[in-house]
Amino acid sequence: MAAHIEGAVTTPADAGWDAARQAWNVAADQHPDAVIAPSSAEDVQAAIRFAEQHQLRVVAQSTGHLAAPLGDLAGSILIRTAGLSSIDVDPEALTVRVGAGVLWADVTAALAEHGLMGLAGSAPDVGVAGYLLGGGVSWFARSHGLATSHVTEIEAVTGDGRVLRANADEESELFHALRGGGGNYAVVTAITMRAFAVRDVYAGMLLFPLERADEVLTAWEAWTREIDETATTSLRLLRVPPLPELPEFLRGQRFVAIDGAIAVEQAGGGADAAASDAERSAAAAATLAPLRALGPIVDTFGLMPASRLGEVHMDPPGPVPGGGDGANLSDLPRAAIERIVELAGPDVDSPLLAVEIRHLGGALAVPAPGGGAVDSLHGRFLLYAVGITPTPEVAAMVESATTAVLDATREWHSGIDYINFRESQVAPERLYPAATLTRLRAAKKQYDPAGRIHSAHPVH
Repeated sequence: MAAHIEGAVTTPADAGWDAARQAWNVAADQHPDAVIAPSSAEDVQAAIRFAEQHQLRVVAQSTGHLAAPLGDLAGSILIRTAGLSSIDVDPEALTVRVGAGVLWADVTAALAEHGLMGLAGSAPDVGVAGYLLGGGVSWFARSHGLATSHVTEIEAVTGDGRVLRANADEESELFHALRGGGGNYAVVTAITMRAFAVRDVYAGMLLFPLERADEVLTAWEAWTREIDETATTSLRLLRVPPLPELPEFLRGQRFVAIDGAIAVEQAGGGADAAASDAERSAAAAATLAPLRALGPIVDTFGLMPASRLGEVHMDPPGPVPGGGDGANLSDLPRAAIERIVELAGPDVDSPLLAVEIRHLGGALAVPAPGGGAVDSLHGRFLLYAVGITPTPEVAAMVESATTAVLDATREWHSGIDYINFRESQVAPERLYPAATLTRLRAAKKQYDPAGRIHSAHPVH
């Protein structure tokens, strides 16, 4: 196989094997038959043909944040796309084309040079491709909808070995399937998406002692019913690990954290720009005022460059072992709040790093015109529980605590979950409505008839 591929091919016999097979989620112990780091779509095509000849599956991965549901990858070729790292910004067309291995931190920096912004998620080291294949919930999600709804073209190698360009006019069924349907149909090599003329945003974090969890969560839920779609926020019951690289005031502490962003009108240049910044900050501050009135012990909200949004959520900056899972909630009534606080609040010694609740609604609740397989999200909130799992014993504790949170809130689950927040193996009926699933299964037969390509959430 190596003779037909310009990129790197690594096997279990090679010295760099462990590094090549490692996912971002270190807890996912991957053991594929080989790892290929392609330098082009043609390399991907050669890898798929080799897999066909040897009856192997193909798994594509940029970072491996969602590696846990994939299993150990026995009988598979793992395609690591980090070498597909091109970034081409078109500031006139307001688009950016990125290779499938690009991280959000890199595309955010490239766009910022032109005064532009992409709809990145909360973690800057997440791969752009995997994020978009699942949907993509950014800090502008309630005003702009899912990030994948702003993808304009996808280049990919299908499971039957064809190099295709998919958009609204060409290979439209593949285009539909890849926008929210996961990587079940093709190995993506490049994506073109819209960029936005946004230089700054009102964003930050409010921290409260975890002892105030019930009060703050109750107030935040009420606040979410009143605000408009310019605000996208998240609340976490957060236990910060005692990591030496963290600031001392955070290290080993317990908080209720509310973070997010409020979209503001963009200021022009000239002498009145400063006044405009003050006016825009005042409008955003008025939206945030009811939460500030609760008296946070830390308040970092303010006008900041949109390129710094990746700092707001304080996601781990590098690979860690972790376990978690999530669900969409149709509502968050008093009974649900009480159950969450009982399991993750101040009176319990929880192994969870965080129980997070993200506010949906706004543009996320409205199907995007011409959108993909996931063109909106069900429910009012996303629920996600996660913990760091350095040992098998801790991993078992985290899994039990995560299951307990999901079970306790089950009566408010919406019935259709967000693919990027499901880190356990679930039936596809949990991820897509019946009509969408029928269409995705047809796309699977059309573009990967032998079922060669495997993803974290297979459509079968």
